[in-house]
Amino acid sequence: MMSNKNKNSDLGASILREQRLLRRERLLSNPGLIIGACVFLLIVLAAIIIPAVNKTDPNAMTVTQRLQPPSAQHIFGTDEFGRDLFIRVLYGARSSLIVGGAVAVLSCLLGTIIGVYASYFKVMDHILMRICDGLIAIPGILLAIALMAALGASNWNVILALTIVYTPSVARVVRSSAMVTKNQTYVEAAKVQGATNRRILWKLILPSVISPLTVQASFIFAQAILSEASLSFLGAGIPAPAASWGNILQASKQVVQKAAWTVIFPGGAVILCVLSLSLLGDGLRDYLDPRTAGRRRK
Repeated sequence: MMSNKNKNSDLGASILREQRLLRRERLLSNPGLIIGACVFLLIVLAAIIIPAVNKTDPNAMTVTQRLQPPSAQHIFGTDEFGRDLFIRVLYGARSSLIVGGAVAVLSCLLGTIIGVYASYFKVMDHILMRICDGLIAIPGILLAIALMAALGASNWNVILALTIVYTPSVARVVRSSAMVTKNQTYVEAAKVQGATNRRILWKLILPSVISPLTVQASFIFAQAILSEASLSFLGAGIPAPAASWGNILQASKQVVQKAAWTVIFPGGAVILCVLSLSLLGDGLRDYLDPRTAGRRRK
């Protein structure tokens, strides 16, 4: 009896080791995930640590040093008011990361609730999905501008407007994944055994949508950062003089011919952040669903 138990425990331990090795191999064979995660982590750490250590006011003006090129004193140069562009880009990263993260969390939370209920109840499916279809039919940036015009320019209103823009797409992704799970045998068995709708929704169906939801969240994070920069550039986002990538780019268009660095550095920061999140999303999709990576290699 003891020998059988030892054999079973050894077998279980070997299976766990093999699973860990497989996960490690899948991770190491996914350079996009590693590069995207590392670059994004560096951006987050830089946005948190450097402004905390360097107490320079991002809005402090030094007119005598306006439009100074990059140097040892000002790494990214200065803008048209003599403000340190490096510090403003880092504070802009904070604003963009807060907005993007909040939009990703809120839209995924609301989209999950809508998608899960729509997949299970036909009446709610017809009502909620038609509302989502109507919102998706409107170009996202136009809907965001219209909402900002109605709500007014502020950080929280930007988050609210972009959450409304991206929630319908999350709801559709969650609904499609939940519809597949709804027809599985174990869900039907739970219904027969008298399980409540609440238990079926949140204990059986919800876990099946976590993987696609995680991937979708990374893409929405990137899209929200880009949308926030676009809104601020158009004057409908975070109000000036607060530092945000869109505000910096909007102010730089007046002096771009004299000081190209005022556009290159904040624009490069937007591109780098969005690209890292896109790589992270693609990598997560391949890691969570190895069949996708296999199809792409073929």
